[in-house]
Amino acid sequence: MKKTLVLIASAMVGGFVSLGIHETFLVQNSELQSTVIEKDVPVHFARNVAPGVPDLTFAAEKSLAGVVHVKTIFRGQDYYQSNPIFDLLYGRPRYMPQPEGTGSGVIISDDGYIVTNNHVVDGAEKVKITLNDKKHYEAKIIGRDPSTDLALLKIEATDLPYLQYANSDDIKVGEWVLAVGNPFNLNSTVTAGIISAKGRDINILQSDPRSGISPVEAFIQTDAAVNPGNSGGALVNTAGELVGINAAIKSNTGSFAGYSFAIPANITKKVVSDLMEFGAVQRAFIGVSIQDLSEDVIKKNDLKLRDGIFIAAIAEDGGAKAGGMLVGDVVTNINSKKVNNVPEFQEQLSNFRPGDKISVTVNRQGESKKLELTLRNQYGSTELIDKTVVEVSTLLGAQFSPIDDKMKKRLSLKNGVQVQDLKSGKLMKAGVREGFIIVRVDGKHIENQDELNVQLKGKQGGGVLIEGIYPNGKMAYYGLGM
Repeated sequence: MKKTLVLIASAMVGGFVSLGIHETFLVQNSELQSTVIEKDVPVHFARNVAPGVPDLTFAAEKSLAGVVHVKTIFRGQDYYQSNPIFDLLYGRPRYMPQPEGTGSGVIISDDGYIVTNNHVVDGAEKVKITLNDKKHYEAKIIGRDPSTDLALLKIEATDLPYLQYANSDDIKVGEWVLAVGNPFNLNSTVTAGIISAKGRDINILQSDPRSGISPVEAFIQTDAAVNPGNSGGALVNTAGELVGINAAIKSNTGSFAGYSFAIPANITKKVVSDLMEFGAVQRAFIGVSIQDLSEDVIKKNDLKLRDGIFIAAIAEDGGAKAGGMLVGDVVTNINSKKVNNVPEFQEQLSNFRPGDKISVTVNRQGESKKLELTLRNQYGSTELIDKTVVEVSTLLGAQFSPIDDKMKKRLSLKNGVQVQDLKSGKLMKAGVREGFIIVRVDGKHIENQDELNVQLKGKQGGGVLIEGIYPNGKMAYYGLGM
């Protein structure tokens, strides 16, 4: 049985109707996971291969041991049969088998750190790893980043073979690469192709500002065959170095039919470093709304350039405003690196953290100007995100937002934080529903998420009493085992 889940938000679909493109996650037989772009109109691909194909055996041998099989197990569901005879015979609810999925992962350190796609492990109750030598481990999810579709896992092992990062900025179109993974549960599979394009924005990652999810899409496009089960596997160069993490394919059928897409190694390296050090990705923003230099933008604004990104709006509390950037500027370089379009701009910006200073070259009415900007976080400050915030959100399985004055007045509240983006965790297990407003924890009033973090920090192994109210006015109390 094939099950297809739509990935793209409805607000984004309109931009693709004329092309007949739909982004989906594909789960085949509840086992194989891959991200797929389906295209209704048939496309024919052609490629002229120059004589003298390089020997790829060295790269294959070097990379195979560093790529693992990832098996994910998800929570099953209880359900009751309406047949009274069944109830009489069994006397309890039946249990749906735990659904499973598979993908790939890449070992990036000898002490057991593994990177894979976020969509491979998102919502998983257990993650099991099989190495190339058939050894089995249970993995811990260290952190996830939906904005890049990356996740970091850890197994308890030492002296593991691992892949070294290449500088993905240096790869060139036409360069040979290998895709290494476990398609269709065929372990340790290698396919070859070339880099077809860089900096592809395929609009496959969802945006959710409420949860701090701002997609970063600057995919490497290749014609190396990638199929369901390859998600999270390695894209390597002829030296066997990690160029990218395979994430998506373009297909009519859900299987490879021409092009695949990988997350660049430089983005992967930064995300992994942040998750290791902070437990959260430290994403930097400059506080602007940007556009590619399309014909309409060029004509409307009487621009002479064709490469760069157009500044359409500037936030009042952002680094761009403070650094002197103006609406109508065209950004051409970040720290001397040329940016031709939005994906390249996002890719360069993803290398930095809040508080970092960058040099931005803009073209303003035909003149080149260099601006010095200080990057900020999503909240407009230069502070790094506290790991405690991430730990509490992960433990409880939810994000939290402040309640506005209108809701405070309607519910006669003075304080509280609202549960949003509820997923598997302590809150869901206790029966809390999305929208619940936490007012007190162990009798202590909660004004904001910082206070929630303080009250829950160090409670592991104990229990807490959470008091609050739903938007409909219903009061509720929940006991959580921490």
